[in-house]
Amino acid sequence: MAQGYLSRLAFGPGGMRRLMNLWPPFRAAGIRVRHIAGDFREVTVELRMRLLNRNLVGSHFGGSLFAMADPFYMIMMMRNLGRGYVVWDKAAAIRFLKPAYGTLTARFELTQAMVDEAVARTAGGARHEPTYAVEIRDSRGVTVAAVEKTLHIRRIDAPRPAAAAA
Repeated sequence: MAQGYLSRLAFGPGGMRRLMNLWPPFRAAGIRVRHIAGDFREVTVELRMRLLNRNLVGSHFGGSLFAMADPFYMIMMMRNLGRGYVVWDKAAAIRFLKPAYGTLTARFELTQAMVDEAVARTAGGARHEPTYAVEIRDSRGVTVAAVEKTLHIRRIDAPRPAAAAA
């Protein structure tokens, strides 16, 4: 989901949740956004076991677990920093800890300290590339995967580095 497009749309949390639940990659994988807080500081995502998201051994397909953790920290930070910042997903990593069966849940939290750190570190024009973690849990609360997302954050008005001379 392109930042420029979403940043121009004035979706509240309910509209964003509905939009994301209609987004074809999430729909096809069985991923549902269950909750987005009014301040975009908390998001809960769910993945139910379906025929189309099982792997060869009958557990959840790892790509579906990875997809359910994809855009949320970026969107949450983008909405909390406002239009004066560029926020992109820079990198991601997943560790599969146990075979995943049944309904899975990921809960994302963005604290005021995370937002304050981004503002402080980018104040002088520098970029900030924090890494945030989220756990994917099964219905018993057992962590089945751990995902790390690295964002790229900078102020829009920050000077860009000069291109290297050829």
